[in-house]
Amino acid sequence: MSAEKCLAKGSAAPGPVPKDYIRVYSMRFCPFAQRARLVLKAKGIKYETINIHLKEKPEWYLKKNPLGLVPTLETPAGEVIYESPITCEYLDEVYPEKKLFPSSPFAKAQQKMMLEHFSKVIPYFYKIPTGRKNGEDVSGLEADLKEKFAKLNECLVNKKTKFFGGDSITMIDYMMWPWFERAEAYQFKPFLDGTPELKKWTELMLQDSAVKALMFSPDAHKAFFKTFLDGNPDFDYGL
Repeated sequence: MSAEKCLAKGSAAPGPVPKDYIRVYSMRFCPFAQRARLVLKAKGIKYETINIHLKEKPEWYLKKNPLGLVPTLETPAGEVIYESPITCEYLDEVYPEKKLFPSSPFAKAQQKMMLEHFSKVIPYFYKIPTGRKNGEDVSGLEADLKEKFAKLNECLVNKKTKFFGGDSITMIDYMMWPWFERAEAYQFKPFLDGTPELKKWTELMLQDSAVKALMFSPDAHKAFFKTFLDGNPDFDYGL
């Protein structure tokens, strides 16, 4: 019961969520929705996916999530949860098998603080390609992004761990990964050459089964991102 093609304005609303499943409303190329899908996959939760046309949102979807964004979760009881960090924490609490957040309140708070820092990095993934497309000088923005990558690298150096929460993947790694999956497509991969620990982290993440299961090739990301920058995103690219 997973619809690959996205549902747009005028489409019929899907029926109730089947028993023992959770539904994620998503968009195949959305990095924020990918966070929730990574958590669902990593925890082995049974779920179905409904993709949403984010330019022509169905009326029924806006009733579920008035912000009209993805991801949104829906339970068989009709409960609706949205905003990517909130959906991911909800999944970790409701499905306690294979916990992704640390049990220590302080360690969990540290991951949330780190996520706040990372949220300041995300805009560069859009500002720089947009600036390049418009023929603007983006050297200042590129320098800022390299500095932010250097801080992430320093974090791994100081922790002396392979991942951001220790020597195995935890929630913070999945929360940050989607943008690094797109680094090659967005022409940021050379920036990682100056941050060896961060580069090593990206290589280790690529070996994770949840990451591998949900990944798109750099070419697919590049093709979708071009349609996004041109102002007419092809949400069903490749289908």
